[in-house]
Amino acid sequence: MRKTVNAGYYVPYFLWLGLFVIAPVVLICYQSFFDINGHFTLSNYAEYFQSGTYLAMTFNSVWYALLITAATLLVSYPAAYFLHYTKHKQLWLLLIIMPTWINLLLKAYAFIGILGKHGALNNLLGAMGMAPHQFLFTDAAFILVAAYIEIPFMILPIFNAIEELNEGLVNASKDLGASGWQTFTKVVFPLSLSGVKSGVQAVFIPSLSLFMLTRLIGGNRVITLGTAIEEHFLTTMNWGMGSTIGVVLIVAMVIIMLLTSERQHRKGRVIHRA
Repeated sequence: MRKTVNAGYYVPYFLWLGLFVIAPVVLICYQSFFDINGHFTLSNYAEYFQSGTYLAMTFNSVWYALLITAATLLVSYPAAYFLHYTKHKQLWLLLIIMPTWINLLLKAYAFIGILGKHGALNNLLGAMGMAPHQFLFTDAAFILVAAYIEIPFMILPIFNAIEELNEGLVNASKDLGASGWQTFTKVVFPLSLSGVKSGVQAVFIPSLSLFMLTRLIGGNRVITLGTAIEEHFLTTMNWGMGSTIGVVLIVAMVIIMLLTSERQHRKGRVIHRA
């Protein structure tokens, strides 16, 4: 017997979806067709795709997002893998999640205190008799801080994917004479790839539009599309151009989600083979 679900339960969900997801996207798309004087135009898109400056910003955004995602993945996968085999998993997971409860601005200023010219790191170097270095306002500092902030969002999906692995397949691989590395590359990693894809989505997509860290940590040396959007909306007041860049980012995010999404027929093949 089928259970009937009251349609009223869906109302809050659809209201939230309509007001805070669909409506903003529609407004951004609508605003992108108007110039700074409020006249309908397609020149915003023409300027974006013909301007070397905007194309360079697009390349920078994608490049830094790739670097941040790669750095985050290199740290997160081993951490999630070893976390799977440790005791007190819930405690370690809590410690990993806790930094996400702290405001992003506070974390940024904490790193300024660590990496600054008179910060903790240079004080340590001075105590060791070494000259101070300019760690802040560099590309490396920006990638380091951004990766640190994004790490929990990469670890959790990978950890969940590894937790769902059938340990019988791992044991069978070892019983058949496979080495630890062969078991990892042929069994563990392919079967946890869904978690990697989810983590890449959770890290790469937000990294495309970072703007606050580019100012506080990168010192405006790192110029991305997120920075350009902030400038157009808050400084030049050219909302049309800012909206155009926002539309480009939305399209890029949709493409990334489609490329990293799980295909149902692929899942079926994996289950069938298992």
